[in-house]
Amino acid sequence: MIPIRNVAIIAHVDHGKTTLVDALLRQSKTKLKKDIADKEFIMDSNEIERERGITIFSKNASVEWNGHKINIIDTPGHADFGGEVERVLKMADGCLLLVDAKEGPMPQTRFVLRKALEMGLRVIVVINKIDKPDARPDYVLDKTFDLFVELESDDKTLDFQVIYASAKQGKAGYDASLNRMKDISPVFETIVKKIPAPSGDENKPLQMLITTIFGDNFKGRIATGRIYNGVIRSGQEITHINRSGEQKKYRLVSLMTYQGLDRIDADIVKTG
Repeated sequence: MIPIRNVAIIAHVDHGKTTLVDALLRQSKTKLKKDIADKEFIMDSNEIERERGITIFSKNASVEWNGHKINIIDTPGHADFGGEVERVLKMADGCLLLVDAKEGPMPQTRFVLRKALEMGLRVIVVINKIDKPDARPDYVLDKTFDLFVELESDDKTLDFQVIYASAKQGKAGYDASLNRMKDISPVFETIVKKIPAPSGDENKPLQMLITTIFGDNFKGRIATGRIYNGVIRSGQEITHINRSGEQKKYRLVSLMTYQGLDRIDADIVKTG
């Protein structure tokens, strides 16, 4: 089975999350449909998102890199959608925390980082937009470290990996020299190295946490979530347990997984 990494991308609004996701999708050689391949902000497909230039709804994508499948969750950066961030972080085992190389940590940075730490996620810090003429990456790194300390991080958490990037140019590196950067691969390398693999047991009974439900004209209700234990199969009978403990039985009409930005049909999906 191909190794999996589940990673969320979190940041204050306009610190470059969606631009970074674009770079990851393009440089992973993910096949993109012709109608979106030439667009900026590939993940912001909603009309309001494109009009306002911000991410409102969480998005999912999956890329393959050096024999690993990396599931990416692009989260909202605006404080008004903090509940959406908190919910979808439960699908991840780690996260990339983007911080603007000029502005440094902002109010939403504190909020999303606190939620990530409360969930025990492994955090990788990405200091983005170092191509700005007034970028100050050393200052921003110090302020980010101070934020971790203020949030009472332990020694292991404080020893976070730092990556410097210009997502707009599709480049990243382990130091702040833009001239020495070639591509975005240091981000992939660090995700594979630092983010733990899912720890579920496929031999246990099925447990799946649903984070998003939306309607489809052909398939009906589509639920997106993460399998924590067990195996799920197309056509399988399942039991839905709500917050009150009430149980209802359903039969799955279709089972899908992500490949790039597309949902593709699958016969079976295991823990991860």
